[in-house]
Parts: sequence; structure tokens; C-alpha cells
Amino acid sequence: MSTTYAELAARLLRDAAVFFRTVGEQNPALKTQMIENAEVFEQVASLVEQNPTGALQEGGGQQE
Repeated sequence: MSTTYAELAARLLRDAAVFFRTVGEQNPALKTQMIENAEVFEQVASLVEQNPTGALQEGGGQQE
């Protein structure tokens, strides 16, 4: 079975989120920012999985 580009992108985004969380745990001064980064990457991963061809509106909101 092959992997789609969207599946690969979501996996990479989730792996990056894990990396950010790890950095935050190891560096308390960066923890808040790293958690925020991780949450954004996880949200984008979910968007890519749920709607791989979706688009953002001008103001940043999601179009259907």
C-alpha cells in the first residue's frame, strides 16, 4: 500500500509536534512557545488528514 502526500505531510507535522514538546520539556524557558508550536502543528496535521485539498480564507479561516 502506498502513502499519499497528505498522509506523509500529516505524519511529518505530528513528528515535528513531538520534537517541539521534547524541546519544551528540556528547556523550561521555551516551554510555552514550544507547546504552542506543537499545538499548531497538530491542528494543521488534522486539517491535512481531514481535508487534504482544503484552502484557507484570506483572514486565515478554513474554507469548505
